[in-house]
Amino acid sequence: MSRTVLATLQVLVAVIAVALWWVITQTSILGDPARIQFFFSTPADVFWQIVAWFRSGEIWRHLWITLIEAALAFVIGAVAAMIAGFWLARRPKLAAVFDPYVKAANALPRVVLAPIFTLWFGLGIWSKVALGFTLVFFIVFFNVYQGVKEVNRTVLQNARMLGMSERQLLRHVYLPSALSWVFSSLHVSIGFAVVGAVVGEYLGSSAGLGYLIAQAEGMFDIAGVFAGMFVLSAFVLLIDWGVTMVERKLLVWQPDNNH
Repeated sequence: MSRTVLATLQVLVAVIAVALWWVITQTSILGDPARIQFFFSTPADVFWQIVAWFRSGEIWRHLWITLIEAALAFVIGAVAAMIAGFWLARRPKLAAVFDPYVKAANALPRVVLAPIFTLWFGLGIWSKVALGFTLVFFIVFFNVYQGVKEVNRTVLQNARMLGMSERQLLRHVYLPSALSWVFSSLHVSIGFAVVGAVVGEYLGSSAGLGYLIAQAEGMFDIAGVFAGMFVLSAFVLLIDWGVTMVERKLLVWQPDNNH
C-alpha cells in the first residue's frame, strides 16, 4: 500500500468518526440530542474551543509544560531502561535474581504512586516526571532485555571467533539486534510519558494539559474536556512522528515492509 493511499484511508477513518459523532449529537437517532450533547458535546463546540485556546495563546504555556515533563520522563526513563536492559540481558544469573523484583515493581499501580510522588517531589514538574518515568521504564526495559537475548547466536559466536571485544560486540552485534525492539517500545512509551505527565497534572498542578482538562471537568465543560483530549492526542502523534523520522534514519539498512 502506498503512503498516499494509506494517508487517505487514515483521514477517511477520522472523517467517518467525526461524521458519526455529529449525527449522534445532532439527531434523535439515539435519544434526546440535548442530553447526549451534555455528555459528549459536539464536534463544532470542541473545534471552536480548540480555536479559542490557540487564538488566545493560552494553550502554548500548558503545552510547553507538558512537553517538558513528558520529554524528561521519556528520555530519563528510556536511557535508564536501555542501560538496565542491556546490562541484565548479558548477565543471566543476575537477571534471574532480580526477576521477581522487577516484575513486582512493574505490577505496582501507577495511579497509586502519583500521590506518593507528589508528597516526595512536590507539585512541580518532578512529580510528573517521576510518574512518567515509571511508565516508560518498564516498557523499554522489557523490550531491550528481550531484544538482546534474541541476538542471533551464530552471528555472536562468529564475532567472538573473529576476536571482537565486548565493546565491539555491543556496537556491532547486540545494539543492531535490539534496535527494532527499542524503537517498537519507544513508540509505545511516548504515549505513556505524556500520560504520566497529564495524570500527574490532573491530580495536582497549576498548568499543563492535565490541568486544563481537570479545570474543564470541574466546571462540567465537556467541550473543554474533549478539546483537551484532542490536543493531547495530536501532541502525542506529533512526537511519535519525530521518533519515526529518527527510526528511519537509524534503521535504513532494514527492508521496507510498507509495500
